[in-house]
Amino acid sequence: MQRGTNLGRLGDFNQAVIFESIRRAVDGVSRVELAGSTGLSPQTISNVVRRLLDEGLVREDRTIVSGPGKPRTVLELEVNRMVAIGIHLDPGVISVVMLNLRGEVMHSRRLDIPPVEVPEKTVETMAKTVEEIIAASGIPRANVVGVGVAAPGPLDRERGVMIDPPLLDGWKDVAIVEPLRRMLDLDVILEKDTIAASIAELWKGNDAARDNFILMYVGAGIGAGMVLNGEIHRGVSNNAGEVGHYSTGVVAQPCTCGRNDCLHANLAFNHVAQLAREAGLTLTVPDDGTPEERAEGMSQIVKMAGEGNESAATLMRGCMGKVGQVAGQLCNALDVSQVIFGGPLWSEVGDYCLDGVREVINERFSSKNVHGIEVRSSTLGPEAGAIGGACAVMDASLSPKAAALLLR
Repeated sequence: MQRGTNLGRLGDFNQAVIFESIRRAVDGVSRVELAGSTGLSPQTISNVVRRLLDEGLVREDRTIVSGPGKPRTVLELEVNRMVAIGIHLDPGVISVVMLNLRGEVMHSRRLDIPPVEVPEKTVETMAKTVEEIIAASGIPRANVVGVGVAAPGPLDRERGVMIDPPLLDGWKDVAIVEPLRRMLDLDVILEKDTIAASIAELWKGNDAARDNFILMYVGAGIGAGMVLNGEIHRGVSNNAGEVGHYSTGVVAQPCTCGRNDCLHANLAFNHVAQLAREAGLTLTVPDDGTPEERAEGMSQIVKMAGEGNESAATLMRGCMGKVGQVAGQLCNALDVSQVIFGGPLWSEVGDYCLDGVREVINERFSSKNVHGIEVRSSTLGPEAGAIGGACAVMDASLSPKAAALLLR
């Protein structure tokens, strides 16, 4: 957690630091404890807390007696004073969630295999679903901070435009932010799905020691989110984490990148479908179909595995093992301590694939004699991308940023 400063002209930064401390204190926190955790003076704490109370973001909940001295008043978060909406656009599913200040999902909708081939209709569906969730929640519209859209890259975050996502046909240079802002009359931001999911892991987590990790996002596509020294690594264009063309060491089929052993080549649905048929599995969709058909085909394989078909489960273990190979390469490059797997597809296969990828990653890690890599599944579930979109809005609005210290 960041510490504050007692210098002048930094009220906004200090307020963000104090608010973040209160937000993370599940059982509440006193002013004395805030002074200890943030390094700020009692006077600064008092001034900032007064502003937070006036704005209705926190409340004085109860008093506690601990040793000699005056009883301490516990400050609690007003969790529904601000909420955010997150939307995740995946080739196979659209997820929409409403999140409160504690990072708790209040309402959610899942649209399986939506008509994503028509971008304009898809954006209209997003807006309609957001309106339905706000209405169902009963939360005043004024309490909605904004909407965060998590989408596959590459994208232009500043312009709010999706550039040319490889698994979404017809989505070249599609504006997302401006149409949604116009339809909803709310602030809207666009974030790469892997980066959004990484923000969610930081926003919802209380593990202060988890400052260096990789999030392997497993959905219709595969990507990585990277957190280094407690900060999201975005890259110069906010498109960091494209790992689809890393080598797996397993020859599959020719790929547009010029290789035949990359992750994309190995996990392309037409290749996975071919392996499925060779294993005796029956699919009802063509190998080279629409995004909806490809998503349906993968769902059929996953469903068979979940129902006990060992051939389907073995196929999925093999696919995830290749993701583990790439994760191991990233661990070698970045020397992190943890890898988290998450995303819609991983939520379906993680139970029987986690042990295998853990073994692959630690076997691949070259510094294993120094430390191991903790490998676990995300607790965010299949809505990780949508939760990340909402967390990105909260993070942009509320989290302390070192850039706020720069003189303007």
